[in-house]
Amino acid sequence: MLVCLAGLTLTTGCVRRRMTVRTSPPGATVSVDNQLIGTSPAATSFVYYGTREIRIEKDGFRTETIRRKIKPPWYQWPVAEFVSETLWPGEIRDERIIDVELIPQATESSENVLNRAEHLRSQAIGG
Repeated sequence: MLVCLAGLTLTTGCVRRRMTVRTSPPGATVSVDNQLIGTSPAATSFVYYGTREIRIEKDGFRTETIRRKIKPPWYQWPVAEFVSETLWPGEIRDERIIDVELIPQATESSENVLNRAEHLRSQAIGG
């Protein structure tokens, strides 16, 4: 009996939590909760569930800031969490994938910019 108890103690489980942010097109800079995690597809581990702020930046595309709520799975609810984190003989993986479609940044033609500048200049002069 003592050997079984020691075996259970040594083979206790854990939950590995990982979040992966993928973008289309790839190669964007990804930050989660103001912490740089890398270039997409980028992954990071996390400890707590809850709302995360994800910021995605790439030249030529609109900067995206997304707030995503990550809900705990059933085995992370009270009581079940004790079993999955302490007594379960093995590793449980909780992989979250967040896909983001980047939107090209609209560029204004130089003719429109010059027309608007000329209009503002004439307003400032009073003409």
